[in-house]
Amino acid sequence: MQVREIMSADPVCITPDTPVEEAARLMKEKDVGLLPVVESKDSTRLAGVITDRDIAIRHVAGGSKPKRSVKDVMTANLTTCRMDEEVSEVMDLMGREQIRRIPIVDERGSLVGVVAQADIVLQTRDSNATQKTVSQISQPSRKKSRS
Repeated sequence: MQVREIMSADPVCITPDTPVEEAARLMKEKDVGLLPVVESKDSTRLAGVITDRDIAIRHVAGGSKPKRSVKDVMTANLTTCRMDEEVSEVMDLMGREQIRRIPIVDERGSLVGVVAQADIVLQTRDSNATQKTVSQISQPSRKKSRS
């Protein structure tokens, strides 16, 4: 099975200049824990992601400043995948990197979708591999959490 079969296509995106408060409201409205950040309103080239955890740790606990923008708290150093990759490869990567959501990009680095841990749990048939992936993602780690 390929990533394109389980990914959420055309996710809602924001730009680096989006206020953090607006990103949080959008997460609540769309019931998502990650928003892809694209370079500009006219671009789908991925610049980073912001997660609910980024907002909690880097913005709120980090001493939030009024009118702070997404670029101040987003994760820019990303792990991404392509939609023609096998789901098993993505599961291995998510487990190894301990990430719950992964942006899917095309050959130009433009965003085409997102795969979340929930997509894997709900849509894969190999329960042993799924259990292993979820277990690896959830292990305590010395790495900084990137959600």
